[in-house]
Amino acid sequence: MCDLTRRTLLTSSAAASALTLGGTPRAAAAPSSGPARARTVAARRMFFGRANVAADGRVRPDRVLLSWFGVTGFAVAVRGQVLLLDAWIPRGTYARRVPVTTADLAALRPTHVLLGHGHFDHAADAAPVAAASGAVVVGTPEHCAQVRSQAAALGLGPVRTRPLRLPDVGDEDELRLGRGLRVSVVRHVHSAVGAPTGEAPPFVPLPDLTPVLTSPPSLADGLHTLLHQADEEGGSLLYRLEAADFSLTWHDTAGPLREDAPAVLDVLGRRPRSSVHVGAVQGFGQYTNGLRDPLDYAAAVRAQVFVPSHHDNWLPPITAPASAYERVLREGLAGLPAARRPRLRFVRDTRDYLDASRLTFRL
Repeated sequence: MCDLTRRTLLTSSAAASALTLGGTPRAAAAPSSGPARARTVAARRMFFGRANVAADGRVRPDRVLLSWFGVTGFAVAVRGQVLLLDAWIPRGTYARRVPVTTADLAALRPTHVLLGHGHFDHAADAAPVAAASGAVVVGTPEHCAQVRSQAAALGLGPVRTRPLRLPDVGDEDELRLGRGLRVSVVRHVHSAVGAPTGEAPPFVPLPDLTPVLTSPPSLADGLHTLLHQADEEGGSLLYRLEAADFSLTWHDTAGPLREDAPAVLDVLGRRPRSSVHVGAVQGFGQYTNGLRDPLDYAAAVRAQVFVPSHHDNWLPPITAPASAYERVLREGLAGLPAARRPRLRFVRDTRDYLDASRLTFRL
């Protein structure tokens, strides 16, 4: 066993083949030399900690390291290979609270960028990061087409993509992202307001406007958000990464599975228990049914450890700080059957950004 030591509410406007991607991961080897390697060493140490990154940029292969950079974005190192889960750095009031840039994400030299869905607060930085790093963007055909179109519009040149053809909710696919790293993917549904079921009261956390007062958004940040308002969802994907006896389940939105996608609950229930589950908790469903939907995911995945995400306060008053969700999450998890109840590993904005020590697991 392992040693386990919504598009946001701003929105107003969208098979089972085995694939092998890239053979031996490029980032598992040390970056070549010179200034590029120095930038990669610095970036990897910033995200994963100096103790986990050698002088030549190699990341220790006996740990799984996750470093949160806002919303549902994580840099992940597994078996020494570096990946990104989503690619968007919060702008606006949090532009200076998340101490990282798209250049830093590219300097990590990720082999792949896995997109959960295409809304701007998850995927708007995928094009520049992939173009600068050579990473392969993985997602639905719609995600991949959107990233390629954005790269062309920015004059960035071609971006490598790997579309997963999962046309229907509940469809599954499998791929390999490198030696010893297996990934299974299922199409699920985006968060949505549903009819109240009476199981949980509506959850509307009190807004915290402090970021607006202390860090007003810049014109550039406002334009970035405005220009990406038309970004389409393009379908929502849930990923499970497996290496040795460790497994990580990640999804960047949590929809009403009971009503809209019961087949996904069946898929998740058939899978072995995950070591770690990183899942979105903020979403449209909370306004009528509280945190019922994300708790359904947690009960189906049955992970040993649950790490909530998509709960940072980058867009007040629409968003709320992570701490606003903690009590309700703990109460909800305590109500799950013991066999399906994970331990909560909570991460808080802004304290836990870029702190891999909070999310380090032994292979």
